[in-house]
Amino acid sequence: MGEKARMFINTLGEQRVIAFYGSMGAGKTTFIRALCQELGVIEPVTSPTFAIVNEYEVVDDQSSIHQSSIKKVFHFDFYRIKRLEEAYDMGFEDYLYSGQLCLIEWPELIEELLPDDAVRVHITVNDDGTRSVRVA
Repeated sequence: MGEKARMFINTLGEQRVIAFYGSMGAGKTTFIRALCQELGVIEPVTSPTFAIVNEYEVVDDQSSIHQSSIKKVFHFDFYRIKRLEEAYDMGFEDYLYSGQLCLIEWPELIEELLPDDAVRVHITVNDDGTRSVRVA
């Protein structure tokens, strides 16, 4: 998983908003955990289902890739959000335009707030249990 995460990060360029689409159990959090590890996050990466957002520090000397402009990772899970106003109330737009990496699970629920240039990652579970990843 680490190699795939590293390859994905290397294709991002200056993109900082990544939206992950997929059903429950598709592997969104697992892939985000691998991305964070490759970036140099050393604290545990868990789904922020109840908190809505987790903030992780990037430790440069722990990173396997060079992304010196990324110092923080904001990991969102909007599964439990009921109204778009909840995202506004938490200051979601401040995170989006912070220049730091925003990794978003369940972006369907806040789609209209996503910037046009957000990277959209679709993860599907195949019949044999493997995963397919499509980036749009």
